[in-house]
Amino acid sequence: MKKNIPLSILSGLLLWIAWPPTPYTTFMLFLGFVPMLLAMENIIQSTSAKKGKQIFNTTFLGFFVWNTLCVYWVYNALKIIGPVVAIPVTLIPYALGPLLMSTACWLYYRLRLKTNRTIGLIGLVCFWIGYEYLHQSWDLNFPWMTLGNGFAVSHQWVQWYEYTGVYGGTIWVWAINILLFLLYVGLQEAQTKKLRSKLIISVTLTLILPLGISLIRYYNYEEHVNPANIVIAQPNIDPYEKEGTIPVYNQIETLTKLSDSLAQRNTEFFIWPETAIVEFMDEDHMLNNNYYLQVRRFLNRYKNGNVITGGETYRLYDKQVNETASPTPNGGFWDHYSSAINIENSAKVHIYHKSRLVPGAEALPFGSVLSFLKPVFAHLGGATGAYTIQTKPSVLYSQSGIGVTPVICYDSIWGEWVARSVSQGSEFIAIITNDGWWENTSGKDQHLDYAKLRAIETRRWVCQSANTGISAFINQRGDVVKQSKWWVKTALKHDINLNSDITFYVEYGDYLPKLGSILAVLGIAFLLIKAFFKKNVAAKING
Repeated sequence: MKKNIPLSILSGLLLWIAWPPTPYTTFMLFLGFVPMLLAMENIIQSTSAKKGKQIFNTTFLGFFVWNTLCVYWVYNALKIIGPVVAIPVTLIPYALGPLLMSTACWLYYRLRLKTNRTIGLIGLVCFWIGYEYLHQSWDLNFPWMTLGNGFAVSHQWVQWYEYTGVYGGTIWVWAINILLFLLYVGLQEAQTKKLRSKLIISVTLTLILPLGISLIRYYNYEEHVNPANIVIAQPNIDPYEKEGTIPVYNQIETLTKLSDSLAQRNTEFFIWPETAIVEFMDEDHMLNNNYYLQVRRFLNRYKNGNVITGGETYRLYDKQVNETASPTPNGGFWDHYSSAINIENSAKVHIYHKSRLVPGAEALPFGSVLSFLKPVFAHLGGATGAYTIQTKPSVLYSQSGIGVTPVICYDSIWGEWVARSVSQGSEFIAIITNDGWWENTSGKDQHLDYAKLRAIETRRWVCQSANTGISAFINQRGDVVKQSKWWVKTALKHDINLNSDITFYVEYGDYLPKLGSILAVLGIAFLLIKAFFKKNVAAKING
């Protein structure tokens, strides 16, 4: 047991070193799980009791090290809701992810007991993918640590994400780690020279073929020339001063001056960050809102221009017309949204509502069951459960017919969600975010790096406007063409290329994790059936 703990911790450290935003170390993803697999093998081959418990505890330690070192910044992002709430909510990524990862390893051990090493390792990959898909699908979602995200810094290696999405990267990492593990174990078990040669060839091909295909695609990819002029504004307003300290009118004035500084007559879109307009705006009376009119006055100078801005919007009801509406102090009901608003030189206003909310900070997990906790969070200063989400992706269109996928902060981690919007006619992606909550940590860098993967999956330019984080233009290969510095008031301008072609991934989405999850469920069912029959046989013998 003593030698297995260092092996587990070593895995956690290797995976952390390999993780974005650290450059030049991505290759360690292909080695990171080998010590963990060796630790599990030591336990399986030992004569000790309670092997399943040992495997779970040992792997949890390594996974906890990995997750904590990578997403330590989560506490900074959540402390605004109060330390009493922030500390337990922070445990969602710190501890829940490792718990699910260790469960996948425990299931691998149980499957291996009933079958053999080969089937067990195949099952491990399926159980892992099942965990990742669960962790992006349920109310406690946090897909930040999906293995395929680990290639965000070395995006040149995974140009085939346009076919597989990030889950192709997950399979790639596990395949090489497992082959290296089998090669090492085989040396200890005096495997035949022929088998050793097969494993060496398998490792080489599994590494070289995807990498070679990706690099060829990267260096030969050419964008269709279809330019649109875009201006991104980064106002750099302290998120703790946005509400109440600085008047909203002044904040909009800052954004218009930044936009004016680079705009030209043919500028199609001005992109402003999440909650750029922090004052509540009634969606049913938007055309009379003073802040909307202020933006319209700015657009008078740019007849073809559109402003995509973040804002806080709401709808009021006399009675509870849906399950999401919350009561107001005046006896009515309302839905409150974090929105992306497209304002143009006409009476049309298109709005998208943020659909992926941060568990605990923006949404109460399993709200229908735990709705009684909302007053507690409100009393402690939190916003949990305040936002209503949009259940289907949508596209915002300019006056000239250009479609854009609106993505608000946390939305950008869901490849399939972005892809579904692109499939509806989007020609580029606009990410609006407010990364200042994370302070000057690796969180803002990881967020930008992950945006590269959305560009590759969809072959769309990504234009990211961050209030206090990093704003950037990312091309269809995932290259950052221009970016701002942290905590700087600035604007960026670029002619991007619009694209209407549909990639394989955009058309079929997350087919890999869905298939992997089905296989994982079948594996769990197999274990349950085996356990049931074993229990019945034992009962008959004892009876």
